[in-house]
Amino acid sequence: MFADGLPAPMRNIELKARDPQPARTLELALALGAGDQGEIAQRDTYFGRARGRLKLREQNAIAGTGPGEAELIQYRRPDALEPRESRYRRVPAADPAALREALDAALGTLVVVEKRRRLLLWQDVRIHLDEVVGLGSFLELEAVAQPESDLAAEHEKVERLVAGLEIGDEARVAQSYCDLLLDTPELLLRAAEQAMHNAHAPYSDFKVGAALRTPGGAVYSGANVENAAYPQGQCAEASAIGVLVAAGEREIAAVAVVAEKADVCPPCGGCRQRLSEFAGPDTPVHLGRPGGERRTLTLAELLPLSFELDSPHP
Repeated sequence: MFADGLPAPMRNIELKARDPQPARTLELALALGAGDQGEIAQRDTYFGRARGRLKLREQNAIAGTGPGEAELIQYRRPDALEPRESRYRRVPAADPAALREALDAALGTLVVVEKRRRLLLWQDVRIHLDEVVGLGSFLELEAVAQPESDLAAEHEKVERLVAGLEIGDEARVAQSYCDLLLDTPELLLRAAEQAMHNAHAPYSDFKVGAALRTPGGAVYSGANVENAAYPQGQCAEASAIGVLVAAGEREIAAVAVVAEKADVCPPCGGCRQRLSEFAGPDTPVHLGRPGGERRTLTLAELLPLSFELDSPHP
């Protein structure tokens, strides 16, 4: 027998902040009565083309009684500085190495986040003191909600901890660790380059790849597809936009374009307008090659006067 539908996702109210004084934060948390659950080494592998975010978490207890199992986690959470709701599903992974290999082959790996986490518990709120490789020290709060909760109690607990742990507004972070690591030209250019190698360009012999990152961290890529009837060909940027829209996305946070036979290959005029349908004027467009020459411009610099209707799409 197969289940007819998915169960409702689990929910948290979450907040993330940079933590310049982890030792001080630990002292404050313990003084509030938080229970120390020990330290965990975690490795989160994020995969592409997912609705929301999809990661395989592998973890081992360093000290204490922290969890050591692996699990696949799918979640959706808005990027916001204030405490926000996260909806997620967790599935145990008995063979994480095999699962990681299969998901990489099917979806592609976006980025790997490695961190050392000190886990504390306070009134059903998980307090994470994280040391993230390549990013530094962070503090996370996760108030776990019961299925019937209206989330008011969870918001109140998080706000109490914000005050008790002395978390300033300037320290708050809206993005996930995945997004913070992906917010570099190199990784997006690499995705564009991979797509470029699959371009169908038998007539011009000019292969191009484009990669688009959404605010949620997903990366969608495409290549140029030529046709014997020349006007029916499609640019790499248009191909990538089609993949993004088909996945249910409607917003572009960053763009990368790579060409096989050009050091810097800006989008054509038509693709600049296509990008402007889903990207804002400040959206960065990275041009160049991974590890090589590159140039970054905003979409407004590439297309100063984009065409807009008075009533944009909903």
